[in-house]
Amino acid sequence: VQLVESGGNSVQTGGSLKLTCILSKFSFKIRDYTVGWFRQAPGKDREGVACIDLQDDTTFYADSVKGRFTVTSDSAQNTVYLEMNSLTPEDTAMYYCGAEVFSLTHCLSASMPDYWGQGTQVTVST
Repeated sequence: VQLVESGGNSVQTGGSLKLTCILSKFSFKIRDYTVGWFRQAPGKDREGVACIDLQDDTTFYADSVKGRFTVTSDSAQNTVYLEMNSLTPEDTAMYYCGAEVFSLTHCLSASMPDYWGQGTQVTVST
């Protein structure tokens, strides 16, 4: 499956962004996939921030983003979104979407995805 992210930008503290991940070339039904949003800041490990099981739209969030980030899907458009509000400099990172089919791994784990997008940069300034 191919994933393409977009929507990254530079914003000030307190600002908002909406990231988009478009899925294509999948071998199974889109509802068989789990999609996660991950981020990686320089010198840090990649971490899961939000994820969604496309079979039933169950979502999970990292504690650091609960109440500020929302992950949604539009299966008809093969798209997963990450809406980010109340951004702080600590949210600065490259953001990636990742997907796995028939996932058995918790979707916030960076080892979950078999497929990754190329990333989109989010920079939050003071």
